[in-house]
Amino acid sequence: MTLFVNRLTQLDTSMWCPTRGLIGTSWQVDAELDGELGDDGMLFDFGRVKPWIKSRLDQSLDHTLLVPTEAPGVNVQPCPEGLRIRTETPYAMEVRGPRQAFSLLPWPTISLARLAEHLEQMLMRQPPTNVEGVRLTLADEAIEGAHYTYSHGLRRHDGNCQRITHGHRSRLRIWQNGQRVPSLEADWAQRLADCYLVDEADVAEGLEASFMGRLIASYRADQGRFVVNLPRERCVVMPHATTVENIAAWLASQIARESGQRTRVQAFEGIDKGAIAEARSGE
Repeated sequence: MTLFVNRLTQLDTSMWCPTRGLIGTSWQVDAELDGELGDDGMLFDFGRVKPWIKSRLDQSLDHTLLVPTEAPGVNVQPCPEGLRIRTETPYAMEVRGPRQAFSLLPWPTISLARLAEHLEQMLMRQPPTNVEGVRLTLADEAIEGAHYTYSHGLRRHDGNCQRITHGHRSRLRIWQNGQRVPSLEADWAQRLADCYLVDEADVAEGLEASFMGRLIASYRADQGRFVVNLPRERCVVMPHATTVENIAAWLASQIARESGQRTRVQAFEGIDKGAIAEARSGE
């Protein structure tokens, strides 16, 4: 017997790619469980499937930086913060933070199929009664129109969002004069593609937009001290914490200022959740 649950949960992470660099990701997770029916006529109570899988995904990959440790130029070392990740190609990056902020994967590249297999093996170390096998499918959200990926960290967040390099893959919707403007959506999605969003209060070096060197951001949060060092051109500095609410407001303000028109922006944080903001020219 097979029990299935579609859109069971989602994973929001960042990962290091040997060709693109730092990428924010949001993956939908579907699950299938194989096994025998119990005396109650059920393989596994639906009400317990999601908590069992979600709690384990939350404690493993979710809101971490996925690091393929066998990729070219990747170096992992202990440091006072916990772990230090350094990369060389396609660009130099350094991230330091507590051990739980990173998922070290002994592969040259990261693929969804391999990640799913890794998580299946983890889940089956302590399976529920009657469950003999688990299959997971990880997939990008199907998005019609513009979308972009970004990474960030939220110093003031109570949970795992405080980790300095986690991220999202998000759709973007923009209205002017009551009409969607796909050209603006595509333009801003391109501007923000594979970017790192940072609160200016967390920037230790490289605050100026014209600076062509490095940007270093650091902060201390409940989980520990975090530091990230990236090329300045990969970063977008915002005047506030990089919450989805502030992202929507910042985008609306920037677009209204450039276009001279009242602008409404719907920004998403991964899949199915986000914020809407409006701005007029000059705001």
